[in-house]
Amino acid sequence: MFTGLVSAMGRVIAVEPGTRHHLTVSSPYPAASFETGCSICHAGACLTVTEFRAIEGGTAYSVEISPETLKATMLGALEEGDRINLERSLKVGDELGGHIVTGHVDGVGQVVDREDGGEWITFHIAASGDLSRYIARKGSIAVDGVSLTVNAVDGHVFSVMIIPHTAQATTLGEMQRGQAVNLEVDLMARYAARLAETAPSAPEAPR
Repeated sequence: MFTGLVSAMGRVIAVEPGTRHHLTVSSPYPAASFETGCSICHAGACLTVTEFRAIEGGTAYSVEISPETLKATMLGALEEGDRINLERSLKVGDELGGHIVTGHVDGVGQVVDREDGGEWITFHIAASGDLSRYIARKGSIAVDGVSLTVNAVDGHVFSVMIIPHTAQATTLGEMQRGQAVNLEVDLMARYAARLAETAPSAPEAPR
């Protein structure tokens, strides 16, 4: 589990495509905090560390991306040199400053517009498939692993605003029109929609 509060930006230092799509990422996290099998959220997708080594200024580690994850996310488009949002898994007792994020990406959205207003940036993002039914004004959504509040919803397009700190501390400050992003809808919205789908129909009132 995660909170959607990015704790570091990593950089892809090697990509090995294939049946077992393999990424090597450099991060500022200390090697002493790693163990094989630990989970790290990459642009919103939870991946398992398969090996790691200490490097100057942090740790280089490897992860494998399954075919299902490649289909459901934009991780397959990552290239050597790309920066990526990282978050370590939530520990019991940690502050939940964002919202509950599972690291299971629901789909890929597309930035349809970017508005720079001084230091603030507003993004308009088109949600893929039927994800828009789970997105509500003032609700939460994770965009490339970043917990954000939805400002408005218009059909399948929703808008979010990021503060200067978020623009500097995450890859969102670099996002441009046409860019694909990983989306994870709010967990509570997903369950609420499922309950509504499976709720028994109310009996007709007697006439």
